Amino acid sequence: MIADFQQHLWLYLSIPFISGFIGYVTKVIAIQMMFAPLEFKGIRLFGLPIGWQGIVPRKAEKMATVAVELMTSKLIRPEEIFARLDPKRIAKEIELPMMAAAAEITREVAQEYQPGLWEGMPEFARKRLIRRVQAKAPEIVEHIMTEVQKDVVHYFDIKHMVISNLLKDKRLLNDIFKKVGKQEFKFFSNAGFFFGFGIGVVQMVCWVLFKQPWMLPAFGGFVGFFSDWIALQMMFRPLRPKKIMGFTIQGLFIKRQNEVAADYAALISKQLLTSRNMMEELFSGTHSARVIELVSRHVKQEIDLQAGIVRPLVVYAMGGEKYQRLKEQVATRIMAQLPETMKHVESYAEDAMDVRNTLVTRMQQLTPEEFEGMLRPAFKEDEWSLIIVGAVLGFLIGEMQIHLML
Repeated sequence: MIADFQQHLWLYLSIPFISGFIGYVTKVIAIQMMFAPLEFKGIRLFGLPIGWQGIVPRKAEKMATVAVELMTSKLIRPEEIFARLDPKRIAKEIELPMMAAAAEITREVAQEYQPGLWEGMPEFARKRLIRRVQAKAPEIVEHIMTEVQKDVVHYFDIKHMVISNLLKDKRLLNDIFKKVGKQEFKFFSNAGFFFGFGIGVVQMVCWVLFKQPWMLPAFGGFVGFFSDWIALQMMFRPLRPKKIMGFTIQGLFIKRQNEVAADYAALISKQLLTSRNMMEELFSGTHSARVIELVSRHVKQEIDLQAGIVRPLVVYAMGGEKYQRLKEQVATRIMAQLPETMKHVESYAEDAMDVRNTLVTRMQQLTPEEFEGMLRPAFKEDEWSLIIVGAVLGFLIGEMQIHLML
């Protein structure tokens, strides 16, 4: 045996390295299988899909739901962030664009409904009417924002906003998990090599002693299986620090809670819980009909108020039905302008809502069990498939190893 070992020294020494390579490659492939491809790639055989789609994109809706449940229950509430906005400041921020829009809307609607009356009015009278509308437009927005703040959940659906944006851009969902678990994924790959190398030393000794062909694919399969399983466990277990033989150990992901909180908060605040996405949800989301009704009510009240004592004369001149249509048209035009106008509030809103710092503080206060739920869903349900793929790949590489050894 010693003579055989010396004669084939480099061949025997290659066994631990090949085993380490198996451990590393199976981990890299496992990570790739989590995130790619974004859409299903494969064929349908007898009605059954044969192929693969990344675990995170395939479970996008469930992953997004888990993420939003964590956000809304533990990290941030829409009532809280909307309460930080000052309606008066918002009205001031959009004053110039809103005044320009109000002037344009006034001219268009007046020409459409009373072209002769509008064209026959003296220039000073037209300007005076436009100025009155302009002066009231920011006030309308202020009243609307105040009313929204009183019952945020009635007008704003944060769950729909988060889930729809993540489903619309599965790459963003991937980025969240990659960013949050970047250190763990790196460890996952490297650990595969070292676990594989250690098992490979045992494999080498067994081969020197027994030289059974079944051993190499069996060890390869075991390396792929065991290194996947143990690396996943080390990422999340134990949840709380434990002393073993004088060393304090804890799940690698859990131990990095403060660092992960900063990465997660930066990504979420810049790409998901942005003021632009919130305003878009407000004006075109699931509850937008309620917002439209709210805007319409305030605009119509303001028109009636501006008409004042001459309202009966205006109604008489235009006709009641036409007057109502005019109010509807003005409300519709203002509503159409609001999303674009509200973009001027984004800089102020980002600072006022302070989503990033709120997320960091709250995430650092999560229990280990709650914190685990941020990344573990990406693994948990399909851990078995990643481990099995690792075992199969290890077995196949071991099979090829037989030909090298023999």
